[in-house]
Amino acid sequence: MDSNLLKVFISVANTKSISQGAKELGFTQSNVTLRIKQLEKSLGYELFHRTNRGVVLSLEGQKFLPYAIDIVKKVEEATLKMRNIDHQELLRIGSTQSNATIRLSKFIDRLNEDFQDMKLEFVVDSSLNLIEQLLDYKLDIAFVNGDPKHKDLEVLNSFKEDIVLVESKEKEPQNTIYAYKNGCINRIYLEKYLTEEKKTQYKKVNLENYELILACVKAGYGVTLFSRQIIQKFGYENKLKITTMDFSLDTYLVCRKDYFPMIEDYLRKIEL
Repeated sequence: MDSNLLKVFISVANTKSISQGAKELGFTQSNVTLRIKQLEKSLGYELFHRTNRGVVLSLEGQKFLPYAIDIVKKVEEATLKMRNIDHQELLRIGSTQSNATIRLSKFIDRLNEDFQDMKLEFVVDSSLNLIEQLLDYKLDIAFVNGDPKHKDLEVLNSFKEDIVLVESKEKEPQNTIYAYKNGCINRIYLEKYLTEEKKTQYKKVNLENYELILACVKAGYGVTLFSRQIIQKFGYENKLKITTMDFSLDTYLVCRKDYFPMIEDYLRKIEL
C-alpha cells in the first residue's frame, strides 16, 4: 500500500477538509481528491462522508485511521534507519527558541567541524510541539525545556538554565504574560506560579521575538520567564527587575528510545 496515499488520507482526516489537507501537504485540491478516491478504490470502502462543511470520517474510515498512522510511522522509521545505516547522513534537529538563541549556533559549529559530510535540518518550535514531532518520527533529536519524562523518550544530555522572572524596574507590570508561542513551557510554568502566588488571572500574549518581549516587559506591559543568558545576550540585565525562580527548567536533549542517532555517544558528551 502506497504510504503517500495514507499521508493524504491522514491529513484530510485531521483537518476534516479536502482543501485544508491539500494546503497542509502543498498539493492541489484536485490532486488530493484523486488520491483519496484511489485509496478508497484500493480498499473497497468510502473513507469519508462529504458535507457542506467539509468531510467527516465514515465508520470504515474511523477504523482504518489508526492503522494508516501506524503504517506511515513505520515506513518513515524504516526509511530513516536505512538512510543512516552506515553513518549519520542526516540529522533532523528540533529546538526551542530559547535554545536556538543561546546555544544552537555553537552546536551547529561543533557538528560542522566534527561531521562535515552530515546534513542538518532544523525545526524551531515550542517544547510540546517538538516532543510531538519527535514521537511522530519527524525529528531525530530535540532540545526541549524541562525533562519530558516520557516513557518513549531518552535524555541524551542536559544543559543548566538560570530561569528568572522578568519585570519592569520602573512600573507596576500589567497582568499580561509574554511568551514565544502556545505550548511554551516557560509560559505554562509562569502562569501556574503567578496564579498560585498572586491569585490573579493573566492575559497571554505571544511574540516570536525575544528582544521585543524584553522591551515590552521593560515598559511595564507585562512579565515573562526567561533564561538569564537570553537577557544578557540582548543587554537587558541591568534594565529589568530580575527574580531567580526556585524551580528548574533546564534544557534537555532528547531522542526516541527506539531510534537512537548513530552519533549518540557524541551527543551525550558534548558541552555547549
